[in-house]
Amino acid sequence: MNTTELAWFKSSYSGTQGDSCVEVAVTEQAVCVRDSKDVTRTHFAVGRGEWTRFVGFVTEA
Repeated sequence: MNTTELAWFKSSYSGTQGDSCVEVAVTEQAVCVRDSKDVTRTHFAVGRGEWTRFVGFVTEA
């Protein structure tokens, strides 16, 4: 998957300094995650179902 073809975005909760953020890009099969401070590094991807469970867990905490 070519990262330049993905539509990356930051969370609305990200700070304005831009020093501690992650970016995500959603595809039909997965949600890709990368470090916004170094976008040249390899991203990782998780299935959409796993991402939904992760977000549900985090929002309950």
